[in-house]
Amino acid sequence: MRKKGLISFICLQLSVMLFLPSLYAAETKVQPVDLTPNAQSAVLMDADTGTIIAEKNKDAKLPPASITKIMTMLLIMEAIDKGTLKMDEKVSVSEYAASMGGSQIFLEPGEQMTVQEMLKGIAMASGNDASVAMAEKIAGSEENFVAMMNERAGQLGMKNTHFSNCNGLPVANHYTTANDIAIMSRELLKHEGITNFTGAYQDYLRKDSPKPFWLVNTNKLVRFYSGADGLKTGYTSEAKFCLSATAKRDNLRVVAVVLGEPNTKTRNAEVSKLFDFAFAQYMNYPLFKTGDSLGEFRVNKGQVSSVPLVAKQNYSILMKKGTDTAQIRHELQLDPSVKAPVREGQPIGKIVVYNGANVVSEYPLASPVAVDKASWWKLFKRTTSQLFTTN
Repeated sequence: MRKKGLISFICLQLSVMLFLPSLYAAETKVQPVDLTPNAQSAVLMDADTGTIIAEKNKDAKLPPASITKIMTMLLIMEAIDKGTLKMDEKVSVSEYAASMGGSQIFLEPGEQMTVQEMLKGIAMASGNDASVAMAEKIAGSEENFVAMMNERAGQLGMKNTHFSNCNGLPVANHYTTANDIAIMSRELLKHEGITNFTGAYQDYLRKDSPKPFWLVNTNKLVRFYSGADGLKTGYTSEAKFCLSATAKRDNLRVVAVVLGEPNTKTRNAEVSKLFDFAFAQYMNYPLFKTGDSLGEFRVNKGQVSSVPLVAKQNYSILMKKGTDTAQIRHELQLDPSVKAPVREGQPIGKIVVYNGANVVSEYPLASPVAVDKASWWKLFKRTTSQLFTTN
């Protein structure tokens, strides 16, 4: 009996020892916390790398309300970059643009404002009328502009988006997702001047007129959250309260998107929680800043033999705070066989980032300009000049 009792005791002890690790694991396993319990959908993204830090129903197709205007502002900024539009250029207001309801800056038919003033009205006051006026200025009609919006969405990989107007007023077949909004928000932020508009808390339109119009930003986080400087609020009874917000601290800029919030207070509180989480947990290890020289790449048989490369965006890697960065390095790997003609945007190499021997990130590089093929006479002169060049 004593022997059987001893065996039973040993078996019991073994079973307890085997059970304890699983019990310990169950007790210590960290469950993900929903930082946006009241949102229908949400995304937290690193603006530089596009890395998603947190998400909730990120691909749910929902009405975006005035967050639509992020794409409208993106097309405006891209037109300015191309030189087809200037900030001080006058924009005439049509009867159709002036007839827009909802949020507006109360444009009158025939009234003129500069592109800069229209951008203020869109970014700060969410002007539906200003959005349509700019759409007509750029594309001739809102319908043409909406086609441009959908084409650009496709180019950006916004696979679950379809626009039916340029301002987000309720209309059929107009939807997007938190993930797609984060993508277009990140693209808009590559135009660094946009935060001069989206990050301003108050300003005036018609300042020198008898009836100045006071603008107060619909995004109160730009005043009350340190580092916040955009981007766009939205509300309709169908979409509820929405926000694509951005904030920057030190080298880290993040985009937080929430859709379908019950009220502005909850919306702002939950976006603030997303920001707090990102800034507490993550850091950005910078490689190149916008405008930094990346060197140059050679073009075989080109009208020019080499093209300088400049960073068109910030290049960095997202890391958890406290990560050892001693082994982080990067290489510029350019294709030595690039041959004219070269088209603008043609792939010509990549930046490869390593942590020790491991590749942690790659960034494709494209030609910033088109390069025509050189004439035989130019190639001959280039060859002969090289023959007679002395060291």
